Amino acid sequence: MDLSSELDAAADKLRSHFGTVPDRAIVLGSGLGDFVELWTDRETLPYSSLPGLVPSTVTGHKGQFVRGKFGDHLLLGMQGRLHFYEGYSMQQIVRPVEIMARAGVKQLIVTNAAGAVNAAYQPGDLMLISDHINLMGSNPLVGRSDLSYQEKFLDLSAAYHPALRTALRDAARSIALTVQEGVYVAVSGPVYETPAEIRMYRALGADACGMSTIPEVITANRLRMQVAGISCITNMGAGITGDLLSHDEVTDIAARAMQNFASLMSAALPQFSRAML
Repeated sequence: MDLSSELDAAADKLRSHFGTVPDRAIVLGSGLGDFVELWTDRETLPYSSLPGLVPSTVTGHKGQFVRGKFGDHLLLGMQGRLHFYEGYSMQQIVRPVEIMARAGVKQLIVTNAAGAVNAAYQPGDLMLISDHINLMGSNPLVGRSDLSYQEKFLDLSAAYHPALRTALRDAARSIALTVQEGVYVAVSGPVYETPAEIRMYRALGADACGMSTIPEVITANRLRMQVAGISCITNMGAGITGDLLSHDEVTDIAARAMQNFASLMSAALPQFSRAML
């Protein structure tokens, strides 16, 4: 089976399993997976049950699609994502996004746990991603001979949809929630950054760093999806405070920030619907 046929088969299975695939999907990063516990009428589908998809191997990433209602909004969630550092290829990482697009998803909200590069940030902050810097060493369009010239040489001038970012900013203001806004840099991981690397990222203009998100954002833009990005700041970057870093700390802080994230989503989603018109 060629790639296009495999993607079509996976999209068909996603639609047949859930009945209706929502227009909007959300990728839930480390510590934010329990957001789906606030949804009603939940149904799940493991990634590994779809053609061409692989399981997530990272603690806290359940590796499944979830469909349900958050308030009045029907959402499709990725409860956990796939990472480059798990040994998967860039093409494997973004396969869920390609399947969701073929199934009818038009808006993608990507989230992640990130370390602060900007020393003014604090653990627990939410950062609206305005732009990114790709230091992962690759991207998901490398080697894709099936793509057109326009798809491969992709314009990322507005990778994070301005109207969706405005909606998030206005929503935060409406609920008196202070959010940051800045540039996200992604590296391959899995090791955390050195103090010298954090200083380099700051010099490059980054505000937060992580090990994900950018491959999915590139792919979503190629597929003409509207993209919004939110980082949960879970720790200060190496060398800023002198504290040691751990994955347990990352997931704990993200889980504690989840209520603010849920409140932001509740306020922003009605405006997201207007942006889709």
